[in-house]
Amino acid sequence: MTKTITLREANQAFARCVRKVEAGEDYLITRNGKPVARLVPAATDQSRRLSPAQEAALARTRARIAMGWPIGAGVLDRDALHER
Repeated sequence: MTKTITLREANQAFARCVRKVEAGEDYLITRNGKPVARLVPAATDQSRRLSPAQEAALARTRARIAMGWPIGAGVLDRDALHER
C-alpha cells in the first residue's frame, strides 16, 4: 500500500523511509499537496510486480497461446514450409 508523505517529512526521515521501502512499502512524496515523486523498492530481478488482475490476465493469455489459434492451414512442419 502506498503511503503519502510530504517532501519535508521525506527529507527529515529519509533513512527510516528507505528501511520501510526495503521491507516492501511504497511512498508517494508530495510538495504543496501535489505528487512529485515515488519511493518504491528497486526490482532485484529486473521484473515488475503485477497486480492480481494483471497476473490473472497474463495466465489467461498464456493459456490461449498454449492452445494455439486455428488458421485453417492444417499441420505445418519444416518441410511443408520450405520447398526443396
